[in-house]
Amino acid sequence: MTSAAAPSAPRITVLGAALAPEHRALVDGAALVLGARRHLDAAGVPATAARAVVLGPLAPALDRVAAAAGPVLVLASGDPGFFGIVRALAERFGPEALAVRPGAGSVAEAFARVGLPWDDAVVVSAHGRDPRTAFNVCRAQRKVAVLTAPGAGPAEIGAALLAVPGVERRLVVATDLGGPGESVRELTPAQAVGQDWPGVHVVLCLGPGAGVGAMRALAGPERPAEGGWGLPEDAFEHRDSLVTKAEVRALALARLGPRPGELVWDVGAGSGSVAVECARLGAAVVAVERAEDGVERVRANAAAHGVDVAVVHGSAPQALDSLPEPDAVFVGGGGADLPAIVTACAARARRTVVVTLVALDRVAGVRAALRAAGFTAEGVQLQASRLAPLPGEVVRLAAVNPVFVLWGTRISLATGVDPTSGAHT
Repeated sequence: MTSAAAPSAPRITVLGAALAPEHRALVDGAALVLGARRHLDAAGVPATAARAVVLGPLAPALDRVAAAAGPVLVLASGDPGFFGIVRALAERFGPEALAVRPGAGSVAEAFARVGLPWDDAVVVSAHGRDPRTAFNVCRAQRKVAVLTAPGAGPAEIGAALLAVPGVERRLVVATDLGGPGESVRELTPAQAVGQDWPGVHVVLCLGPGAGVGAMRALAGPERPAEGGWGLPEDAFEHRDSLVTKAEVRALALARLGPRPGELVWDVGAGSGSVAVECARLGAAVVAVERAEDGVERVRANAAAHGVDVAVVHGSAPQALDSLPEPDAVFVGGGGADLPAIVTACAARARRTVVVTLVALDRVAGVRAALRAAGFTAEGVQLQASRLAPLPGEVVRLAAVNPVFVLWGTRISLATGVDPTSGAHT
């Protein structure tokens, strides 16, 4: 007995381009039309019509598409394949069911209004997502487009930028692009705070140097210069060799896991080598340093490597109180108050804390502080020996001072780890 063939997937046209006379047949021939209320009105399909679906929650809308007895038309804006409905439709019905007709995307329109190319921009969507990602990308990158959402509009972006010192940005707020209420305004983060921003589509966040630039072959943000990570100490200005050694820094970076969309604190930054390397890997970074000459050194090193690092002049833990919540924290060295600093950092860190120190006597206190805050407590002692030249074109091993690297991951993120057990210690 031959089983009945499964019904064929619905034919779905996704129209991002502005409605034109040649689209009339698509509207009239559709058994179901989906779109925002303004799109339905423009197409002459009353939102109350039996074949109309006003887009809101996606799940019930997709169920209506699945049950449609004929062609389906989805009305969208711009390029619906870029942070748009095409992803959900393709996942549910398969790409072969879709005929996509894109228009000019809102990001392209926004950059066009200010006369800038955008192949070197970072685009981040705040729709249905944690707005911290958008805030941190704006802090870290110098050419960003944010697709806004409630809680991540111009006012909130401006406030997030003002929450860290020394990150210079200007905002371009683009509203109703291509529509009757189109508005493109340039303003400072402070000017954006406290205003009401209904109907915003795109916010451009632009830093120094976010202009035309050189021709490029690869789209996206500027990548770090050649050299990878764990850069040699002479890549940074430092005083009396007070800089985290390359071997130690490489392990610290591996445990910190800095990435775009996250915020890293470098507490007791010294030369800022860890802060700079985290920024080179795409994270937003705040460096906390108590020495005035150290503050200037961190700024100079960040400028030399072409990254933005917000620098706070002050002593931990007091200087940490007003900072935005970090995903990861690096604590370099520290005196007798090191356990208290680690405790303060662990109380705020969402994911991980990494500590480097040389005094064996303080290892137990740091581990206890991590565990008390709900983190695992792991660590190693690094003892590196570097090749050093000797007369006669031979080399010897020159030992570098041993350093302890301790780290902890928040227990809730470390699956199966019991904070009361001895695991990961």
